[in-house]
Amino acid sequence: MLNDINLLEWIGYIGSVLVAISLTMSSILKLRWINLIGAAIFSVYGFLISALPVAYLNLFIVITNIYYLYKLYNRKEIFKIIYSDIEDSLVKYFIDFNKNDIGNIFEDFQKEEKQSLLSGEESVTLLMLRDAHIAGIVYGTIKDDKLNILLDYVLPQYRDLKPGDYIYGHNIYIFKDRGIKQLCCKTNNIHHQRYLEKMGFVREGEIYIMKI
Repeated sequence: MLNDINLLEWIGYIGSVLVAISLTMSSILKLRWINLIGAAIFSVYGFLISALPVAYLNLFIVITNIYYLYKLYNRKEIFKIIYSDIEDSLVKYFIDFNKNDIGNIFEDFQKEEKQSLLSGEESVTLLMLRDAHIAGIVYGTIKDDKLNILLDYVLPQYRDLKPGDYIYGHNIYIFKDRGIKQLCCKTNNIHHQRYLEKMGFVREGEIYIMKI
């Protein structure tokens, strides 16, 4: 059956699949990019088969995506870091509300959090705000000059590296001021591992480390 599909039909199928995939993206940025590519391919398909309504509709979608991508990349956002406590009611609610997604990234977080509270270890809890909305949280325990990051979570709609760059790039002094010289993080989630590498962490065995 696949052998009976000609090149033009393949172009149409590819465009349709990409448009469909884009609608499953939680990140607006990824949605716009994938939708743009899919609509562009589908527009070409429309012109090739002389289906002008299909071609012009998808060309309009391409232009719309380009317009909103331009706005996304040029929008001035305000980031802010709020010092908090893991026992704070807002922090606890945020973690509990997102516990399933958090569990996919940090499988042992609940157990490690309980152990850290029982041990009374010095800890750091940072809420990351993006245009006054909570975008994510960083929580870790301090031992000597190391911060063991037990949780570094950002909501799916904000996963464009900007929150990470803001805290691990522009505001790395937050950790330095506490006498911290090394950030350590462990996760089995491949996407979070790639994120840590982009932030400048280096893998050493099962641990990702950033020396500051």
